[in-house]
Amino acid sequence: MVKSTPSFTSESLAALKQRYADAGQDHVFKFFNDLEDDAAAAFFEQLSGIDIEQCNSFFDRTARKPESSSQEQEQKPDELEPLASDAFASTLASSSSSASPDELEAWREEGMRLIRENKVAVMLLAGGQGSRLGSSAPKGCYDIGLPSHKNLFTVQADRIRRLQHLAGEGTTIPWLVMTSGPTMVATKKAFADSDYFGLSADDVFFFNQGVLPCFDTDGKIILESPGRVAVAPDGNGGVYGGMRVSGAVDWMRERGIEHIHSYCVDNCLVRVADPVFLGYAATRGAECGALVVPKKAWNEPVGVICKRNGLYGVVEYSEITQETAQQTRSNGELAYNAGNICNHYYSIDFLHKRVPEIEANLEHHVARKKIPYVDDAGETIRPTKPNGIKLERFVFDVFPYVENLAILEVDRKDQFSPLKNGPGSGVDCPETSRSDLIDQCIRFAEAAGATVERSADGSQPAFEISGLVSYAGEGLESLSGKTLAGDQLITDIDAVVTV
Repeated sequence: MVKSTPSFTSESLAALKQRYADAGQDHVFKFFNDLEDDAAAAFFEQLSGIDIEQCNSFFDRTARKPESSSQEQEQKPDELEPLASDAFASTLASSSSSASPDELEAWREEGMRLIRENKVAVMLLAGGQGSRLGSSAPKGCYDIGLPSHKNLFTVQADRIRRLQHLAGEGTTIPWLVMTSGPTMVATKKAFADSDYFGLSADDVFFFNQGVLPCFDTDGKIILESPGRVAVAPDGNGGVYGGMRVSGAVDWMRERGIEHIHSYCVDNCLVRVADPVFLGYAATRGAECGALVVPKKAWNEPVGVICKRNGLYGVVEYSEITQETAQQTRSNGELAYNAGNICNHYYSIDFLHKRVPEIEANLEHHVARKKIPYVDDAGETIRPTKPNGIKLERFVFDVFPYVENLAILEVDRKDQFSPLKNGPGSGVDCPETSRSDLIDQCIRFAEAAGATVERSADGSQPAFEISGLVSYAGEGLESLSGKTLAGDQLITDIDAVVTV
């Protein structure tokens, strides 16, 4: 929560101390008089930039137990309802909500028209580091082991460039990139060092998600050092405040953007600026939209989009009972089957007008963490068990306030392969991401009429079609009838020859 910073004077310092005292947080000044001048000025600036009253309010609403004496009222369970079959559409032929080929083509054409008219932007949520992957670099810099050794940023940029080419000369798809404090400098450097992955620097807009102070269990702000408050990113839901504070929304409006596709950096299969999704949401006049995939099984640990107390929302797997998760429709499909993949659509009017109205009402979520702190002697203590609270918002927290939510079901193997875990873990890891993308490239080639050679043992070849060659399997007609070497990278369709 950012406020303008006043000049560091004795008067402004006294006023700041009074504000924190009134908020019950004056302990942060315990070591202030011992700081060197530069450190004191930096600490003053940090404290001035925190809206302490609002942060207290966030903690009180989220982390403190309700004062209600009615235990029954406190424990009243949420009323959950699965999505009605007519509340969403599906690109899957096997789904009871399946769209017709004509509908899918109409949505794709509408999406391409919006792209062609330069009314579409994409927004990348890229605040995370690759620490689980054994890397200190931004996760978008990670190489999942493709034959091309392109990192995630490059894979996604190639798809933007291919869409711009398909839409025609003069088409630009601006790319907004949300980073965090630890990743902003490294992300900007990665883009600059790669010449913006073939895109124009003028069409890329970087902004930071917000941060919030960390609290102890009593609601007191934690000092990580004598002259610094412990802070943490406020979750991917910080994208809304980050856009507003940075001017990203105004930047898009000045460029005539009307539709935004938002996604997470760790999905190597994401169809960036997906024309079908954009066309579907725009045709429905939606404020906001979400892509979902069918769950692999009732007990898959993913959140699902459904109705909670009559409003749209995401219910995490830990919040749903086994009995509820196992419910089925009359056709045998899971009732709670709309797996959330953090892949969203927004209208510019929703971001510009509606989000500022509802943002103050968005709830935070409690994350109990091990947070380094200073003791009474000013020494840093690194706890071995959770000792504090970080407050986060999630990007889907706006769903209950959306009047028209467009939900589209897509095939997981075509559009979703998350990178969450380290090498060798076997699930949502570099190996599965690589395998899923290579499998997709093989399907593209075989759908075009080619044969991709495999080794005698049937193992997966190292086969890759550049995103600059094909966005979603189009443009590969010349492969028909050809036998292709399995271990190869196709970067030029005209250079592919029969083996």
